Parts: sequence; C-alpha cells; structure tokens
Amino acid sequence: MQDTNQSTASAAGTTTDLPPARRPQSLPFTRSERSTLGVEWELALIDRDSLDLRQCAEEILQKVGPDPHVHGEMMLNTIELVSGARRTVAECVEDIALAFDRVLPVTDPLRVDLASAGTHPFADPLVQKVTNAERYARLVDRTRLWGHQMLIFGTHVHVGVEDRAKVLPILKALLTRTAHLQCLSASSPFWAGADTGYADNRAMMFQQLPTAGAPEQFNTWEQLESYTGDLVHTGVIEDFTEIRWDVRPSPRLGTIEIRACDAATNLTELAGIAALTQCLVESFSRTLDRGEELDAMPDWYVAENKWRSARYGMDAILIVNSAGEEELVGDTVERMLTELAPVAEDLGCATELDSVRATLETGASYQRQIAAVGAYGGQREAAVRLLLAEARAGRPLRPTEVLSLAAKS
Repeated sequence: MQDTNQSTASAAGTTTDLPPARRPQSLPFTRSERSTLGVEWELALIDRDSLDLRQCAEEILQKVGPDPHVHGEMMLNTIELVSGARRTVAECVEDIALAFDRVLPVTDPLRVDLASAGTHPFADPLVQKVTNAERYARLVDRTRLWGHQMLIFGTHVHVGVEDRAKVLPILKALLTRTAHLQCLSASSPFWAGADTGYADNRAMMFQQLPTAGAPEQFNTWEQLESYTGDLVHTGVIEDFTEIRWDVRPSPRLGTIEIRACDAATNLTELAGIAALTQCLVESFSRTLDRGEELDAMPDWYVAENKWRSARYGMDAILIVNSAGEEELVGDTVERMLTELAPVAEDLGCATELDSVRATLETGASYQRQIAAVGAYGGQREAAVRLLLAEARAGRPLRPTEVLSLAAKS
C-alpha cells in the first residue's frame, strides 16, 4: 500500500510532489497468558510403495473435513498438525497425537503414510506442487527457483508473553540458544538424494527466502513497526506474517514463535523441543521480572551459530554469550536441562524436558538417518523407513532397533 503526500517546498511557494511517505505498520500485541503454548508439526505425505512424496494434501484435507488441528501447507505433499493454545506441553502433544490418529483412516486407503524430517531423503524438489493459494503463488513468483525448492518441513512453537515490553528482550536472549534447538532437531542431512555434509540442510535452504533466516534485533517495538512499515511500503511483504524469521513475535496471537527447528521425526522429540522452548521463554521472563538484563549476542555471532549448527549439528562448538565464550552444544544442553528443571516443574513439563536426553543418548535425527543409510549400503530409502518407524513408535530409534524392525517386516 502506498499513500501520497504533497508539501510546499520552497520559499517561492511552489508545490512539489514528494515520494510516497513511509508509515510505520501498527502491530498491536494481543495480551496472552504467560507461558501458554501452541505447537505446529509439519508432516510429509509418503507413498507407501515408492517411499517418495505424494501430492495429495488437498484430497486428504477434503476427506478429513473441517478440523482446527489439521491444516494445509505451502506444498501439496504436506499437512500440518497443530495444537490448541494450552498450558502444558502434554496437552499440546495430546492434541497433535489425536489429530494424527484422525488422519490415518483417510491416508491408509490411499496407501499414504505420515512421517517427517527437515527434508525428504531423496525426493526431487523441482517436481513438487504448490498449494493453490494466492500468498504461496506470490512467494513462488517472486523467488522463482528458490521458492520452488522449499521442500522443507519444520516444527514451530508459540509461547505466550503477557507484556509486550518483554517480547524483544526475550527474542534476543533466545538467539543465544536458538542454535542449540536447531542442533537437537537437525533432521535434514540429505537433499534430493545427495548427502549434503550438513546436519540441517533445511536451515540453509529456507534462509534463501528474502524475509527468512535470523531475525533483525530491535530495541523498541516502534523500531519493529517502522521496519515492517518499510517492508510493506516497498512491496517486500503484504503483512507481518510474511516475515519468516527463525524467531519472531506473533502480535496477533500474543506470542513469541520459534521456527528454527527441523520437523521432529517423533512425538517424544517434538515434546522435548516444545518443553525446552517453553522453559527458556519462562526463564528469561523471570529474569526480566527481577529487574535484570538479558544477554544478547551481536548479529554476526547469531549468524555464525546458525551456520555451525546447520553444518556440524551435535558436534558444533557454539558461541554461548555476548562475551564470545564457546562450548560444545551437548555440554550446554546438559547444563540447560539442569538449570531449567525447576522451571519445568512449575510449568508441568518436567517429563517432557527430560525427554531431550533421548536425543542426547541416541543422537539427533540426522545422525540416525545417516547410520540407517550406512547400514543399508547407501540406500536413501533406509532413511525413509527409519522416519516411518519413528513416527509409528513415537520415539527416536537406535540403528540396531531399526535393523531389528526391518528384519521383522
């Protein structure tokens, strides 16, 4: 949207047309109950015979019917399961598990299975079909080849914030730990059948979009509104929801949304990521309540951490604070689990937070997928079978368990 402005520009009194005036975009922040949360899980539609992706989301959604917990997504090979706004992680996971079960009677006759990871291990990104919606068509038209390659799946977690003044400080503090969440959830080592050498290739693909990747760090809400107004004014976006940062405010919902994570491959790890995210936000909120400042890292530290986590996953040595101190990601996660345990007890997610240890013990999904492929002579189909097995089991599986399950099938 543009508006025009005229001004008397000279002492002689002549009138000159000025460029359209930029206006800040008002972003009213809905008051939300503190540390409530919602979880979104993107699932791939897997053909049972070929193990490739199926472009049948529209048919599935039509047969499921109106359901607040089952949504379409950008690609026709994807559906998204979403929880309601809940107080506990367990309630969110229950919403998603029930939605999963409601979809199965529809997908089963189609010989389609549900599974997920940051990317599909061998599907061709250039043959995937985009959902017929104006916002997606506009994105693909603008971004062309990169937009067509958004064959990626994510986990998004919303956490309620009761005071708008807390949002930006908490967002910046989260950027000191976002890379750790990215490492734990990394599940996209393969791209179009190739071993990328990255734990999280999804992160590298998604940041190609012009408004995706690491967020801008602002000190005031007014700066955020001015930035958004500039993007709208210059035609980069039509509204704030088209800013697809790794961590972003969600003014309409009254939340902070963490979008940096690859799609979880099972409900146990989905719950762990949600619990760790909820506890971090609540812990940072308590720090602000005590009148203390939250640490924030410079942009280049954040960018470097994002790359290190994408490249090295659980072997990454990450920058952990504004002083530039570094630590192996697993060591930081272990300390976080200990420090956040009292917060988790208060929030009712102690069990779910502790489930993060399942990832530490079995390895992140990218490690498990690589192990499965190695055990089957390099066949990428082995990674898909692992994803399907974990979705059914509801937990991460060790390579030996995958081999055992395959022997029985």
